[in-house]
Amino acid sequence: MANNFLLSLSLIMATILGLFIGTVSSSSSADWNILNQKWRFKVEKTTNDLKTYCESWRINVEVNNIRGFSVVPQECVDHVKKYMTSSQYKADSERTVEEVRLYLSSGCCTLKGDGKDSWIFDIDETLLSTIPYFKNHGFGGEKVNSSSLEAWMMESKAPALDHKLELFHEIKNRGIKIFLISSRKEFLRSSTVDNLVNVGYHGWTRLIMRGLDDEIMAARKYHSKVRQQLVDEGYRIWGILSDQWSTSYGLPIPNRTFKLPNSIYYIA
Repeated sequence: MANNFLLSLSLIMATILGLFIGTVSSSSSADWNILNQKWRFKVEKTTNDLKTYCESWRINVEVNNIRGFSVVPQECVDHVKKYMTSSQYKADSERTVEEVRLYLSSGCCTLKGDGKDSWIFDIDETLLSTIPYFKNHGFGGEKVNSSSLEAWMMESKAPALDHKLELFHEIKNRGIKIFLISSRKEFLRSSTVDNLVNVGYHGWTRLIMRGLDDEIMAARKYHSKVRQQLVDEGYRIWGILSDQWSTSYGLPIPNRTFKLPNSIYYIA
């Protein structure tokens, strides 16, 4: 009888042990199975984390916390590309334009009608788009090749940013003098003028580009120097519209600065 009891007890223990081992084995194999729901959740969570990181990086570029970057982080290139070619980028830019219109209609600017009321526009990613170039050159994931970009600019094929074209003419029609201040080099003047006119821009007061003495100067110092020259000539600068923070750094300070989105490149 004792032998039968021990045999039964052994069978029970073996069954329990077998069930335990099976459970552990099943759980372990499930953790390593790529088709397992838990594993898919981990992959999805990682993807979401990357999207969140890249959007955070882009926003911090726009608010000028991240400065002086030479390339977009490789893991974020596709994210930046999607944004800069999306309806959201267009909507964000159009909202900036609407804010300019609200500012100008709010009684902000007492125009004296003496020909000295002025507005400053940047060119690239403000009036003209270089996105067609960057679509074929890494979209911010490669360090900008100045020679290649300038060769493309010489073709005068950059499209107008339509909502900026309308704003340009609205400001001009208010009797405000328009100054185009660009970080483009002086040798690009002819192709730049051709490009601007071909897509509908005309009637600006002056196009100012980097001369030989300005090429080694930081963009922020160059723009500050040009603004000072305009103020010395008696111009009142009511506002600046640009995609780069460097266009409004330093003195003299314009009455208002409006920043357009651009997370492809940074000009210091």
